[in-house]
Amino acid sequence: MKTRIVKAGKVSFGGNLPFVLIAGPCVIESRAATIKMAGDLVKLTKRLGIPYVFKASYDKANRTSSDSFRGPGLADGLDVLREVKERFGVPVVSDVHEVGQVEAVASVLDIIQIPAFLCRQTDLVLEVARTRRVVNIKKGQFLAPWDVKSIVRKVESTGNRKLLLTERGVTFGYNNLVTDFKAFQIMRETGYPVVYDVTHSVQQPGGLGHATGGQSEFIQLLSRCGVAAGVDAIFMETHTNPKKALSDGPNMIAINRLEPLLEVLLKIDGTVKKVLG
Repeated sequence: MKTRIVKAGKVSFGGNLPFVLIAGPCVIESRAATIKMAGDLVKLTKRLGIPYVFKASYDKANRTSSDSFRGPGLADGLDVLREVKERFGVPVVSDVHEVGQVEAVASVLDIIQIPAFLCRQTDLVLEVARTRRVVNIKKGQFLAPWDVKSIVRKVESTGNRKLLLTERGVTFGYNNLVTDFKAFQIMRETGYPVVYDVTHSVQQPGGLGHATGGQSEFIQLLSRCGVAAGVDAIFMETHTNPKKALSDGPNMIAINRLEPLLEVLLKIDGTVKKVLG
């Protein structure tokens, strides 16, 4: 089924449009590194003709260890995201964790993202929805796909219909996530575009004991499966050197491995959407 079209800046999600790429580093590690990665990703997506949204977190508030790097914080992080947006002319998205931060992020972000662990926090969901910005709700690892209907109703109660729904895997036993590909169809039946967060779907939460692990070797496979299932966008965290990343390195894909993967995804997406019409 076709979903409604949701626009963020110059980028449109849904309908039967080509997939959108949401990508960037897990967290803002430094201004220079973030601007460099954003520039590389903008050049790549322009060359391939892929609609693109830049993603990076200003604060990773749900790290496994209190000693883990969290990012530059709200003010400095938003300054970096504003620079990316203004310099490269692309929409930007980041997570918000607290109601008190919503007004500030709405002044910069084109898409405000509700993290998976917070998707049922009613006050936060409603406050974000009231900004009239595009809202990206990450479905919690603990929810069934049909449970997103209640979250959708919360957002719609504010009059906001600019909503994206993101699948990022479901908890399966200890330290493991699985993707149920039926979830994409079930979630699209709400009428809103569905995003597949493929890199978080290969996470192994707490898998390293002191930190989250991951199986990045499955990113390409799951990306192909998601696009074949007709998702409206692919969400990938990427880095110039995932082994040295300050957050979520084990489940990120190196930027220099993106181009051949995206070329394959374009072919799959074109075929699937031509058939589905």
